[in-house]
Amino acid sequence: MSNSQTTPSMVEDAQSPSGPGRAPEHGFFNRLYTGTGAIDVIGRRRFWYTVCAVMVLISLGSIVFRGFSFGIDFEGGSRIQFPAGTATTEQVETVYHDALGTDPVTVQSVGSGSTATMLIRSEALDQSQVERLNAALFEAFQPLDRDGNPSVAAISTSDVSETWGDQVTRKALIALVVFLVLAALYIAVRFERDMAIAAMASLFFDVVVTAGVYSLVGFEVTPATVIGILTILGFSLYDSVIVFDKVEENTRGIEHLNRRTYAEQANLAVNQTFMRSINTTVIGVLPIVGLMVIAVWMLGVGTLKDLALVQLVGLMVGTFSSIFLGTPLLVSIKERWGPIAAHTKKVQAKRSGAAKTRAGAEAERRAVAATGRERPETPVRRPREATGPRAGARPSGKRHKRRH
Repeated sequence: MSNSQTTPSMVEDAQSPSGPGRAPEHGFFNRLYTGTGAIDVIGRRRFWYTVCAVMVLISLGSIVFRGFSFGIDFEGGSRIQFPAGTATTEQVETVYHDALGTDPVTVQSVGSGSTATMLIRSEALDQSQVERLNAALFEAFQPLDRDGNPSVAAISTSDVSETWGDQVTRKALIALVVFLVLAALYIAVRFERDMAIAAMASLFFDVVVTAGVYSLVGFEVTPATVIGILTILGFSLYDSVIVFDKVEENTRGIEHLNRRTYAEQANLAVNQTFMRSINTTVIGVLPIVGLMVIAVWMLGVGTLKDLALVQLVGLMVGTFSSIFLGTPLLVSIKERWGPIAAHTKKVQAKRSGAAKTRAGAEAERRAVAATGRERPETPVRRPREATGPRAGARPSGKRHKRRH
C-alpha cells in the first residue's frame, strides 16, 4: 500500500494537460511503466464486462454439463500402491483392465529412481477384486518388499468411504463461506460498502472461472485443490485491496474539484498499480512453475500437482479480475447514485458548455474565413477633446501686460 499523501490539487493535476502525467508526450510503454494512463480500463468497462460475462457463462456451462473429475477423497474408492520398478502407467492400466474388466480412475508414478512408486486410484473394490488385482500386479511386475524380495505384501491397498468424502466437501464449503464473509467485513470497515461489493463480485468471478477451467480441462479435484482455491482467493483479495487503496487516495476530495471525474481518477489508480500487479503475479507464478517442474515432473509428487495447478490458474484469474472487473464495477456502482453521480454530471455539464463555446467560436471563424472578409470590428468611441486649454499646458508666447 502506498504511504504517500496526495493533496486534492495533486489529484486534480495528475493527468491535466499541463500536469506531470500528460499522456500525449510519452509513448505507450513509457506511460504503462510510469502509470500515467496508458490503458483506458474504466472508459472501456462495457467491453471488459462482456469479456467477464462470456468467461463466466463458459465456466458455468462446463460445470453444469461436463461436471468435475472428483478425486477419491471426495467420491470414495480404493487406493492401490506398490514399488514401480520398471513398470509404466500404460502397462499398469492394461493389467488392471485385464484383471477386473474396468479401467482405473487414475494411474500415476510418484517419485523417481529406486524410490518410485505406482499409485492406482479406482472405484471401491471388494475383497475378491483386491485379491485378483494384487495377484495380477505381482505376476506382471514382481514388486519388491523392504528386504528386496518379490512379495505380494509389497502391494498396499486402502479404502476411502464416501462419508468421509462428504465431510471433506462440507468443510471445504464452510471454509469458503467463512472466508468470503470475513473478507467482505474487512473491506467494508477498511474502505466502504461499495468497494466490498465490488471485491466480492471479483472473488465470485475468480471461484467460478477457476472451477470452470478445472471442469473444461478435466483436472482432478482433491482436498489440495480446495486449499489452493482458498490461497488464490487471498491473493486476489490482496491485489484488490492494493488497487482500492490507490483509488481512495486519488479520489480523496474529488467532490470539491471540477476538472476530473471519479472514473478518471479511478482509471489513473488502475494504471498506477498495473505494473505492480503484473510484477506481483510474475513473482508468484515463478515458484509455482518451479514447483510443477521439480515436484511433479522430476519427483513425481502427484499431490503437489493439484495444488500447483489451481494456484497457477487462480493467480492469473485473480490478477485479471482485480484490474478489469473490480475497479470498473466500483465506478459503475458509484456513478449510479449518490454524491459521486452528481459530481460526475456536474463535471460533464461543465465540459459540455465549454465544448459548445469552443465549437461556436470555431464555426464563426470558419464562416468569416469562407466569406473572405475580416470580421468587422466594433468601433471604439474616443473621448471628446477638451475645447479649453489642457491642464498643465504652457501659456502662449504673448504676455499680457498688466493694466495699471
